[in-house]
This record gives sequence, structure tokens and C-alpha cells, in this order.
Amino acid sequence: MNITLAQAEKAIEAAKQKAVAIDTKMNIAIVDGGANLVAFVRMDDAWLGSLDISIKKAKTARFFDMNTGIVGSLSQPGGSLYNIEHSNNGLITFPGGIPIKNAQGEIIGAIGVSGSSVENDHTVAEAGASTL
Repeated sequence: MNITLAQAEKAIEAAKQKAVAIDTKMNIAIVDGGANLVAFVRMDDAWLGSLDISIKKAKTARFFDMNTGIVGSLSQPGGSLYNIEHSNNGLITFPGGIPIKNAQGEIIGAIGVSGSSVENDHTVAEAGASTL
């Protein structure tokens, strides 16, 4: 199963609404089950440097089917995934990437958000991921 464009747009809209509610500007990326970009939005005046980060967060979440913050905790020195961020043409291992599941609990894609603190990035990503 893959996320549809309509579902991806719904997730982006929910994430944008949350970003506005917490007064931040975000880059928001949605990838499908194969980690291919399906939809992307850069809110007005969102950091340019966060564009690529948002896409890599979404891909990282889908590659490993877990929140990027969890990947980050496992990739610290001594962790089971130490140095994994250097694989797959670069991963992002801090919060803001979350797998997206359908109503049956199957992973159909992922969302990646970047443009603020990692706490805000994660909050906005959660808003988008929880819409389906």
C-alpha cells in the first residue's frame, strides 16, 4: 500500500495548520511506501536549508519505519545504529520524521518536517501523520 496524493495533501494541510498555530514556518515532505517524494510544501519564508532536511527526515522514517528521533537515540556512540546517518546518501537522525499508517495500521509512507526546533518539527509532523 502507498499513500495517495490526496492523503499526502491532507497530511500536509494538517501539518501546515499546526505550524501556523505554533507560529512557525516549515518545509513539509511526504514520501510513499518506497520512500519516493509524493508531495512537498515550503511555507512562505521557511528556511531554505531545511528543505533537504525535511525530505531526508521523511525518507529516514520510511527506511526504518520509526520516528527519526528514535533512530537518533539508537545512533549515538555505543548504540546499535551508531553512524547509520552516513548510509543511504545521508539520513537525518533527529526528530521531525514519522511513518504514516493507514486505518489498518500498515505503513504507507512518511512525513518529514523541518524549519524550527526539533520539538516543533516533531509536533508538526505528528499533526500531519495523525490525519489518516
